[in-house]
Amino acid sequence: IAEVKENRNIGNLEDRTTGSAECQSLFRSDSTRGGSSGLKRKRPLEEDNNGHLCQLRLIYKKLSCFEAPKNALVQLNELRPGLQYRMVSQTGPVHAPVFSIAVEVNGLTFEGTGPTKKKAKMRAAELALKSFIQFPNAPQAHLAMGNMSNPSADFTSDQADFPDTLFKEFESSPCSDGLSLCNSAAESELISSELLRHGRLLRHTLDLMVQAQQRLGGIVPEPEAPKSPVALLNELRPGLRYACLSERVEGRRLRSFVMAVRVDGQIFEGCGRSKKLAKTQAAQCALQALFNIRTAPEGRTGLRASRKSCPHLPQDFADSIFHLLREKYRSLVGGCSPVHCQHKSLAGIVMTRGLDLRNAQVVALSTGTKCIKGEYLSDQGQVVNDCHAEVMARRALLRFLYSQLELFLSKRPEDWEDSIFVQHKECGYRLRENIHFHMYISTSPCGDGRLNSPYEITTDLHNSRCVMRKHRNQLRTKIESGEGTVPVQCKGPVQTWDGVLQGEQLITMSCTDKITRWNILGLQGALLSHFVEPVYLYSVTVGSLRHTGHLGRVLNQRQERLGQLPTTYRRNQPLLSGLSGAEYQHPGKASCVSVNWTLGDTELEVINTATGQRRDSGTPSRLCKHSLFTRWSRLYRKSETLCNRQSDRQLMYCEAKMAACPYQTVKQQWFRSLQETGLGTWVKKPPEQDQFLLSV
Repeated sequence: IAEVKENRNIGNLEDRTTGSAECQSLFRSDSTRGGSSGLKRKRPLEEDNNGHLCQLRLIYKKLSCFEAPKNALVQLNELRPGLQYRMVSQTGPVHAPVFSIAVEVNGLTFEGTGPTKKKAKMRAAELALKSFIQFPNAPQAHLAMGNMSNPSADFTSDQADFPDTLFKEFESSPCSDGLSLCNSAAESELISSELLRHGRLLRHTLDLMVQAQQRLGGIVPEPEAPKSPVALLNELRPGLRYACLSERVEGRRLRSFVMAVRVDGQIFEGCGRSKKLAKTQAAQCALQALFNIRTAPEGRTGLRASRKSCPHLPQDFADSIFHLLREKYRSLVGGCSPVHCQHKSLAGIVMTRGLDLRNAQVVALSTGTKCIKGEYLSDQGQVVNDCHAEVMARRALLRFLYSQLELFLSKRPEDWEDSIFVQHKECGYRLRENIHFHMYISTSPCGDGRLNSPYEITTDLHNSRCVMRKHRNQLRTKIESGEGTVPVQCKGPVQTWDGVLQGEQLITMSCTDKITRWNILGLQGALLSHFVEPVYLYSVTVGSLRHTGHLGRVLNQRQERLGQLPTTYRRNQPLLSGLSGAEYQHPGKASCVSVNWTLGDTELEVINTATGQRRDSGTPSRLCKHSLFTRWSRLYRKSETLCNRQSDRQLMYCEAKMAACPYQTVKQQWFRSLQETGLGTWVKKPPEQDQFLLSV
């Protein structure tokens, strides 16, 4: 249906010579009946015969400095993004229809009518905007609009005395710089008065809208139907763009897509059988991680949980874990050397009961980025081989678990209640209900989990698509006395003692590989498996160089072919999250020291990472194998007494580990699954280092 436009009154300009050909072309008709061209005389409107308003509009067109202002529709959309307009009715004859369109704002419905859908929609937006200024400050609003007749009237009255044209003037905008271009002083005066009044009115109107929005307390009406995660995220962060990182064909027709979106400097990923489903999952991860918004209960979103998905920890919870560890570390290094304060990698474990942070406790923390030199390898278990922060934090946690078991085996009943363990079976223990351990790592763990992290901070996500690398998802080993990792290149699964002592590089598996191992075997290790059921991480928070989507895929994909596990073991998938702001990384080369602390210690212990022993005295660390085996032996003898069992001889360290049969069975099953999936062979250190007895 063609829209008939009104003729504007330009009668007083018909005999006037315009200043340029461009202005003449504005009024030149395409064709004239007599074959000549010239200015087309248009019939003036009956209203506005003085021509002042129309003359003002004409001058607006002539002045190039005037920018297109925002109309009522745009203004309303900025105040309430994502509004839905609906068609109510269409009446009148075919040649002159009347459309009615409604919009719901703040729980109220506003209906606008007009000869076109566009005008009806605009009228509905104007009516909605009017509602924003119907508040008790009516006198100020009247003065702002230049209405001095009855400034005490209330905007909420049935008969408002301000003109209906208030919101019809959004197409005009003040521009004082263009006043000097007017052709006469009369025009300058006309524009000055009209523009200043109109500009003042608009400014005050927008101020009143902001005040109204503040009074409403940010209340947004409930939508009739739940919005999709993609739509909701776009309202919170408009203009987001999604990129397809990978596309995989499984069989003839099954396809798998990975979509990514960057929000507030972080990248979130989703997987699905279509790009739409993958986008939805990526948006869900972003909503939950950044805004703690769950779009719908599980089972109603159309997405089913997948082992390839990347579940996120609520952002405020992850940030709280980081702040707890940082403050604890700062309090411990207060009197230490400045070298210890400038860590390059910090890791720690926080214990909570449920997800209640009020009683959260930092139970272990450490720093470090290096491993020992092969020449310092000990056959008495008196050195710490791997001094990377996350590995040291896990060893510090072992000391905490030993202390809690010792507390439970105390003769005082009040100590039993303080322990985190409860007796589960004869001489067996398990964690109390709702005891959770949360690990924080200041930087992404070395190995495959960090390989694809740097592309997250590139400027253009679409030019940083994930490239299939030759060693994607494979096991990697650390560099002796250095930083970084390389793919497993060892010829056999076990290193030799002679080879290491003669100069072969000592091979240590990467932190990513060790975390995936903890998710199967547990944090407690082989020795504590004699007493307790597997202890798993509830969440992992990464500070910088993070890519939780890729890290989640690494952790999950390595579990796919694991097979059936014993009753107490499981494929653990910790919740993953980053920080709302990346932690500052100290530049330069990392120091050759590592510090550790466990709940109950009075001070930090400082280790020389090259030798694996205490830096101050050169004595064995409290985290070395010999120290932990000593505590295990005391517990083992006590449990033998309680269970009326007596062993004939003292066990070597390696024998005590191998005696944990279920643990060793799952470990061998884990190693086989890595080889079957082509991810590489887990390389063990020379067996001589575990063949030692405790000194009597």
